[in-house]
Amino acid sequence: MHRLILMRHAKTERTAVSGLDRDRALTPRGLDDGILMGRVLADKGLRPDLALVSPAVRTRQSWDAVHEAMGDVEVRIEPRLYDASTHTIRQLVQDAEEQAGCLLVMAHNPGVHTLALEYLTESAASPSILDRMAGGFPTGAAAVFEVDVAGRCAYDGFLTPKAFGGGADE
Repeated sequence: MHRLILMRHAKTERTAVSGLDRDRALTPRGLDDGILMGRVLADKGLRPDLALVSPAVRTRQSWDAVHEAMGDVEVRIEPRLYDASTHTIRQLVQDAEEQAGCLLVMAHNPGVHTLALEYLTESAASPSILDRMAGGFPTGAAAVFEVDVAGRCAYDGFLTPKAFGGGADE
């Protein structure tokens, strides 16, 4: 793997009809932001070979929206990504290292945000990058990392829907 994209699902409704968190769906803005972020990633040449996606409705819908701009991508719905800890996400990334040149993980906060911060700290990212990421990981955002031959992740960008004309950061 030479590139890793950690992505948070897009904007969702506050509650689901079922009352279950994993059943919450995207809002119209969330759908628009997902489509936007798919185009942004594709335009930047950030097309994954493999996407690991949480089974929650909002992450599957977010992936479907992003995927429209990506073309052919192997997708795995990964049950362990729902409400996953950084340790779990990191293990899933390590397990997929040999399976993709570019891996996208579509999951939830706080796991995605905290893991991005861990990778930044481990790679001795600049204080300005750490400050920017510490400010939050909004819905629909993607943290992009270059991965070296030893599996170390180095910051390559932080993309948010708001930066490209989409919804407000939150």
